[in-house]
Amino acid sequence: MDSQLLKTFIQLSSTKNFTQTAKLLFVAQSTVTNRINELEKAVGKQLFLRTKKMVALTLEGELFLSYAKRLVDLEETAIQQINSSDFTRRLVRFGATNSIYESCLFPIIRSVQANDLNILIKVVINHSFDLLAFLQDSLIDIAFTYIPYNKEGYVCIPFKEDELLLVTVKNNTEFASGIYQDDLPSLDYLFCNFALQKVGQFIRELFPPHYQFAFEIDNSSKLIPYLLDGLGYSFLPRSLISSYLEDGSLISIPLRDFETPTIKSYYTYKNEDDFVLQHIIPLVAS
Repeated sequence: MDSQLLKTFIQLSSTKNFTQTAKLLFVAQSTVTNRINELEKAVGKQLFLRTKKMVALTLEGELFLSYAKRLVDLEETAIQQINSSDFTRRLVRFGATNSIYESCLFPIIRSVQANDLNILIKVVINHSFDLLAFLQDSLIDIAFTYIPYNKEGYVCIPFKEDELLLVTVKNNTEFASGIYQDDLPSLDYLFCNFALQKVGQFIRELFPPHYQFAFEIDNSSKLIPYLLDGLGYSFLPRSLISSYLEDGSLISIPLRDFETPTIKSYYTYKNEDDFVLQHIIPLVAS
């Protein structure tokens, strides 16, 4: 499948605008239209709903998007490795969610660098489901996720356990002595679904169904400046905000009538990857 078709599809799925997509890809708008038509003909399904006012992915388009991204990534990785100037150095590709990387991964990667200078390192930041898909496609060598992966041919090991805290800026003292669950919808809550499944579902269920959060972002570390600027409250892992709690710029709000679940993370790799097993896993587990 022509990668230009896939890249055009991915770009249009983001902009949802043919004119803007054409500008970003430096092609004519008719070229974008032709590429999408050709791709839809190749897959045998309509990928976009088009009206004069709207461009949106169909259900089939939503499904195809993750595969398109993986195909493009696989091609780019293959080209990069084939054209590598030094085949004597092993490339180790770490995949991690943003919050795991921010709070845990830096010392591990530094240990890898310090212990073997003949290793090239690449870090991929993404969501847990995507990282596990990348691992299956051999786009990364080890995945640090919030989702356990129990599949034949893979080794999945518990990594870290973390505490989920409700935090806000230090001078926001209205609930400094504690908060009840019923008070949560009255907060200016800043939402980040940094952990899927149990923890993400727990946070959503603290609020009424279909609740519209005042602010949403998919990168937990990028949320912290908004908290420091006094814009509201958020549940975040202790490890991610420990330095802010220590210097007093953020405070933790006691929970009066409910408790938060433990945040559990995992690392997963292919059991046939002897290099990762022998050289990387001892440093991760230490």
